[in-house]
Amino acid sequence: MLGGLGAPELIVIALIALLLFGAGRIADIGKGLGQGIKNFKQGLKEASDDDDKDEVVAKKAEKSEKSEKAKKKEEAAEEA
Repeated sequence: MLGGLGAPELIVIALIALLLFGAGRIADIGKGLGQGIKNFKQGLKEASDDDDKDEVVAKKAEKSEKSEKAKKKEEAAEEA
């Protein structure tokens, strides 16, 4: 298969990267990538939590509007 990356090719790429950057720099890059992924997942979770809170607030507002309309109807019925 043309253009496929197998184990030998990946090992050669890893060795070249190790020679170019050094072990310490590669460890820093890996650490940075890990923190970035962690922060991304945390951001997604917080966004999901915010959406859930917004839905709860919207439902409460809708219920209060319905109860206000019902009170107004009762007051109108009492006046009539």
